[in-house]
Amino acid sequence: MRRASANPVSTRRRREPFAPLVPTHAAGQCGLRRRPGRATRRRPDLPQRPDPAHRAPPGGGTDNIARVLQQPLAQELGQPVIIENKPGASGIIGTDQLAKSAPDGHTLLVGITSFLLVNKFLYSKMPLDLEKDLARLYRVSDTGVVLTVNAALPVKTLGDLFKYIEANRGKLSFGSYGLGSYPHLAGERINQLTQGGLAHAAYKGEAPMIQAMLARDIDFGWSSVQPLQQHSERLRPLAVTGPKRLVAASHIPTFAEAGVPDEAFAILGWVGIVVPGKTPDAIKQTLSQAIAKVLSTPSINKRMLDMGYPAVTDSTPQQYEALYQKDMGKWAKLVQSVGVKLD
Repeated sequence: MRRASANPVSTRRRREPFAPLVPTHAAGQCGLRRRPGRATRRRPDLPQRPDPAHRAPPGGGTDNIARVLQQPLAQELGQPVIIENKPGASGIIGTDQLAKSAPDGHTLLVGITSFLLVNKFLYSKMPLDLEKDLARLYRVSDTGVVLTVNAALPVKTLGDLFKYIEANRGKLSFGSYGLGSYPHLAGERINQLTQGGLAHAAYKGEAPMIQAMLARDIDFGWSSVQPLQQHSERLRPLAVTGPKRLVAASHIPTFAEAGVPDEAFAILGWVGIVVPGKTPDAIKQTLSQAIAKVLSTPSINKRMLDMGYPAVTDSTPQQYEALYQKDMGKWAKLVQSVGVKLD
């Protein structure tokens, strides 16, 4: 069995995928272009100006969600929506760039809890204040992640995996979406529970981590629903984090149902959209209502659910902010309990 390859990234900081949504008038040459003869109706309640455009590479959950929202949101806003990938430094490069963008409603960022909240407990020094320099716009989805192994690994259940780790102390490895990501923290909690001496390999997002698991460069990792559907014969799901099963994969038990009722695995992350901190309330309200309308569309709602991301159709900036404040305590506790610090 191969150990984690040295290929993921350096042992210090790993890149994470970002998928900012950029409402714009004119798409750049290396980005998406409006189709000739299909002009969109401009919204009079949003500022109008051109922005550069860059096409994001295909990747994990945030990129997939951004692409689901892209066209219908463009139609609702009356402006093309461009996706630009901003990886780097566990999400800090992307969030910092967003924080320094003009607060005019033209630049939005799709991210996960790790990027938008947890980093504040992992780094003592950051170039931005996640709480003050970003404004919560819309909570898109709440979802767990699935603990997954290569189907060739001789384990069938979560209990089997724990026993296998204990019987092979110091020999196994797990992968994550990057340093400080929830899969990193959850993997370290498994390491604590089993005293397994697990090696951690942080990849530049979910997609390369899945490829490493398929190649058996790592022994287990964490997946959203889509990769499990795409590689159903080569990947074996064992348990999902969060308090309940996923609608799109209801055959997968929760950690508690699988015999590990630990708080670290009951926690539920979210995918959210944020804007620069000084964005006017009127613009935030317009954007939030547009996103809610798109996510309420039956076809979009189904696509989200099929990907394992049940859409929140009634989020508001105020509700998202309240949840953000409420979630701080449980994430701070998890970071402290697993002893991860990144600077």
